[in-house]
Amino acid sequence: MTTRRSFLRSAALAAPATLAAPAIVRAQSPIRWRFQTYAGAALGEQVTKPIIDYINAASNGEMEVELYYADQIVPTGELFQALQRGTIDGVHSDDDSMASPTPLRVFGGYFPFATKHILDVPVLFNQYGLAEIWDEEYSKVGVKWLSAAGQDPCNFNTTKEITSVADLEGLRLYTFPTAGRFLSRFGVVPVNIPYEDAEVAVQTGELDGMAWSGITEDYTVGWADVTDYFLTNNISGAWIGSFFVNQERWAELPDHLKQLVMAAIEAGHTYRNQWYWGGEARLRATGDKLALRTVPAAEWAEVENAAKEFWNEIAQEGEVHERIVSIFREYNETINQAGPPYTF
Repeated sequence: MTTRRSFLRSAALAAPATLAAPAIVRAQSPIRWRFQTYAGAALGEQVTKPIIDYINAASNGEMEVELYYADQIVPTGELFQALQRGTIDGVHSDDDSMASPTPLRVFGGYFPFATKHILDVPVLFNQYGLAEIWDEEYSKVGVKWLSAAGQDPCNFNTTKEITSVADLEGLRLYTFPTAGRFLSRFGVVPVNIPYEDAEVAVQTGELDGMAWSGITEDYTVGWADVTDYFLTNNISGAWIGSFFVNQERWAELPDHLKQLVMAAIEAGHTYRNQWYWGGEARLRATGDKLALRTVPAAEWAEVENAAKEFWNEIAQEGEVHERIVSIFREYNETINQAGPPYTF
């Protein structure tokens, strides 16, 4: 008969063989994604590549993401369509530049005077309900929205000096569709060309400059080498951009890799926050390529007041538009009551 003591002895001898068995069977080949950013190579090095590097380094060989910069696979204006049909698996862009077919398009990039600082964007998404709206709208069109963040403000870098609102008249500027729609009220001529062609277009005289970024990008991508002036007034305090993936590819991803992708994106947001915030101050203070110019606040108020009219027009375009504009109004009322440092 088997005694209790002999049974325990036999179990103890068998245990090592059981523990030695492999607990995890790794896939034979990694999951491969193609990812395109709105940014050119010089800017993409700072705003998108850190996220891709994080995923590739931390996935333990289970996932490999290949990064492409602006227009390398498809033109930026075709990013959404390419993402929807699976030509590209992931995208970093604003809704406006990638021609989103949702009502959110007009709010991506630089919606005039919706924000004052880079941290306004995550607050609007995480505390004021924009995340739920973005998730709902993109779910309707077969794309998975993952996360949004702020970047730099929308200032002007030009070959011509701007010291008054009247100086905007006739300027040919590379800018975002919605920003261009707004600026055309002041005589600006918006020009839509591939991102990497903008620098040459200034040199050839096709452009007078850009209303695209803050001063950090101007120095990083070479625009400070071909323009002369930087206007400290802006039409928006922060770019609103997001990370998107093909809905089917996201559904196929194991949960632990989904968590890894989200961790990489959040880490990237933190990196960009300090990179832009520090760069804007340092280059205004010590940069030697662009001469700073400022339109007096009392005069620039004309532009800010025009934005209020613009908001009213946009709110009338649909129910989703009205919801988002009401959120912007609520948030701006809050920060205006709070005062500095939330307002200038």
